[in-house]
Amino acid sequence: QLLQHCASKIKLNYKLKENRKYIYVSVGCAVCCVQVIMSVCQVTGGLFLSGLDAARSRSLISSRNITLIINASGQDVSYPHGPGVEVVPVPVPDSPHAPLARYFEPVAERIDGNRTGNTLVHCTAGRSRSAALVIAYLMRCEGVSLRQAHEALLEKRPHIRPNAGFWRQLMEYERALFGRNTVRMTVTSCGVLPEALDPDGAAAYCINI
Repeated sequence: QLLQHCASKIKLNYKLKENRKYIYVSVGCAVCCVQVIMSVCQVTGGLFLSGLDAARSRSLISSRNITLIINASGQDVSYPHGPGVEVVPVPVPDSPHAPLARYFEPVAERIDGNRTGNTLVHCTAGRSRSAALVIAYLMRCEGVSLRQAHEALLEKRPHIRPNAGFWRQLMEYERALFGRNTVRMTVTSCGVLPEALDPDGAAAYCINI
């Protein structure tokens, strides 16, 4: 109600999206996350995505039967887990020029090959690097398009925002996998943004980053 009152006073068009502990406010091309702490989300039956704080939770690792952790935070993390949990580091900064794509295949293969339990992918906030890696996994191992993978993950975790460079790398990966693209970069009044495409190649909607 407070957000609605403030937006009405300054005559802004806005959208509110509530998701458990979060309220997301979209004003034009900007998205504001009112509360910035979110727990783990379950992407598929055996795959989870989170930020760094959740990944450090002993109860989370135990209750979700996590046996493989993909650490894309760029930090040397001390996890409160016992034996039997493997950690795979992805030492890439959250920068548009960072070569995250070199990890798409090996990370997807490690996730797909985990037969001892479930997998947790995390970065610092669970928004950019880890989200991009999970999207790449969904394309590679679930056979879905980039648009479908992003929409599915966005439904589970509404504040994911891979940076523009990671989007370009995901588009190149999609073309390598399927020989076509379902997302492209386009120039808008808010800058260059990813744009989802319909099956006939027509523009569907722009994606906030």
